[in-house]
Amino acid sequence: MAFDPTTLVYDHKGLIPCIAQEAGTGEVLMMAWMNAEAVARTVATGRVTYWSRSRQTFWIKGETSGHFQKLVELRVDCDNDCLLALVEQEGPACHTNRRTCFYTAVRDGEEVELMGPMA
Repeated sequence: MAFDPTTLVYDHKGLIPCIAQEAGTGEVLMMAWMNAEAVARTVATGRVTYWSRSRQTFWIKGETSGHFQKLVELRVDCDNDCLLALVEQEGPACHTNRRTCFYTAVRDGEEVELMGPMA
């Protein structure tokens, strides 16, 4: 059966969250938003494409930074309202130049920085 992005459950703005995870290690890299067209472009090209809520435009991860995400597999959750993109990440995933956007932990009520920017 062919995948149809219009069967996903989008929010009132036509968006669905997509979590990017490193396919080889399972490391959670980032979360961003997609609309049906971004999902379709991602599946068609193998380059993960998101929807920028602030700029109201598509953005291919790595288009300006060179830190592309190559799609290995796209997974849909049980409610059809969240996506998991298994990717091969080139360089850092976070705009702060860190490997992951999830570089801060809350431990014993305190924020702890787990990693600095990549050199």
